[in-house]
Amino acid sequence: MTTHKTRIAVFCSGNGSNFKALFEAIRNKQLPAEIVLCLSNRARCGAMEFAEQNGITTLHITEKQFASFDEFADAMVEGVKKHQTDIILLAGYMRKVPDAVVAAFPDKMLNIHPALLPKFGGEGMYGVHVHTAVLEAGESETGATVHFVNEEYDKGEILLQRTVPVLPDDTAETLAARVLVCEHALYPDALEKLLALQRS
Repeated sequence: MTTHKTRIAVFCSGNGSNFKALFEAIRNKQLPAEIVLCLSNRARCGAMEFAEQNGITTLHITEKQFASFDEFADAMVEGVKKHQTDIILLAGYMRKVPDAVVAAFPDKMLNIHPALLPKFGGEGMYGVHVHTAVLEAGESETGATVHFVNEEYDKGEILLQRTVPVLPDDTAETLAARVLVCEHALYPDALEKLLALQRS
């Protein structure tokens, strides 16, 4: 009897380093899952290229392609459901996911955030802005958070967190690099936890 593999859509905008970490973890840990779709708001980016190189279907979709935001949101839902997707993982997707998409996949969408929530989250808290805020606040530690996605930025239930130290001579860039290493280990672990929860 063949075990059902959880079908994953990954939403990306950039180089796709977390996407690659997830892909490698699924293969190396032999997780009961497969990435079936890479959706991006950018036609060309590292994540899309990696997906194409590994036989994963890609979908470029952006608001500019549609007459209204509602049509755009509906097309996103349709594009994801077409691939019989079980869960969505946001991996550097630099757009707010439309509420209609969140509603279509309740408790089935995760995001990774490059800081410890809830303290360093919300609109505008992304990339170097997050790490600058952590340094300005004088924090001794930061980290990464994997959380469920709801209609509000970074407000969904936390699934898994991991901390990393903030060093005295850190810049936003050195801190970002250390947190990214943490992310690459944390996101696959969070996926493994979610898969286990779904089967319990």
